[in-house]
Amino acid sequence: MKKKGRGMSIFVSIIDGDYHELAEDAKTACRQMSTYIDYKRCEGVAEIIVAPTMSDGFRGIVQTMGLGNLKPNIVVMRYPEIWRRENLTQIPSTFVSIINDCIIANKAVVIVKGLDEWPGEYQRQYGTIDLYWIVRDGGLMLLLSQLLLTKESFESCKIQVFCIAEEDIEAEELKADVKKFLYDLRMQAEVIVVTMKSWEVHVDAGDQQDESAEAFTGAQRRIASYLAEMKEAASNEGKPLMADGKPVVVNEQQVDKFLYTTLKLNSTILRYSRMAAVVLVSLPPPPLNHPSYFYMEYMDLLVENVPRMLIVRGYRRDVVTLFT
Repeated sequence: MKKKGRGMSIFVSIIDGDYHELAEDAKTACRQMSTYIDYKRCEGVAEIIVAPTMSDGFRGIVQTMGLGNLKPNIVVMRYPEIWRRENLTQIPSTFVSIINDCIIANKAVVIVKGLDEWPGEYQRQYGTIDLYWIVRDGGLMLLLSQLLLTKESFESCKIQVFCIAEEDIEAEELKADVKKFLYDLRMQAEVIVVTMKSWEVHVDAGDQQDESAEAFTGAQRRIASYLAEMKEAASNEGKPLMADGKPVVVNEQQVDKFLYTTLKLNSTILRYSRMAAVVLVSLPPPPLNHPSYFYMEYMDLLVENVPRMLIVRGYRRDVVTLFT
């Protein structure tokens, strides 16, 4: 399993329901998944879990999957792009629950957006692989970009590393530090520093024509409507604000801050990486005391109009060092 340092993958699907009733269905689904894995020539094993809910199933998986010290250290899942279109109202709480479980279990997270748009094995890409390095992640994004270059479809691409500086004064110093870090690792990549004051963003008349601004306005409107419904329900029942089955304290100024920050980041990605073969960006953790619906709005705004994206959260341990 560990030849050539390639490790092992476990492909998991969760079926909602009662195990006694669905045990045979799970076995059939597991055989079908194994056949598909072999057809795609992937190295890994299939597992089907039956649980009352998706969240319960994943929580069991993240605690028990593996054998001894041979446990998965990265969780890869698809971004739920259809949740709003299909009116899948349970998706936000499930999505946030899975991310929080990964953080608690110290697992890295890679969320794939636009899976249907990814190139096939022989569809060669000639653009760039763009990394938006927002937070320290132990070099996981760098590692993923190097792994992408080993695939025939991406081997002609070049890597660009975008770093975010709060002030112009920091930009040159940050660029020099990152270039030295990449040089020491013998990694070839162009370093681009973008100045972005995340909190002091103002949507002026010119920005209104931007796709990001249009998505931002829609997110603001939906969040305001959701918050109004929460307040009305709390007032009618004489209870505190409730979301996801628990009391929440909504700081509307902080909600606006998250929306503005996400708007600016999405605008930056569209400005510099519209033609990129794939974009990698740091995963913002779910903020405390924010309803899961709000977090999905932040995430939808982040990925808006970006066809292929990997949203990455490392496990805060270096996976790219001078010795790897």
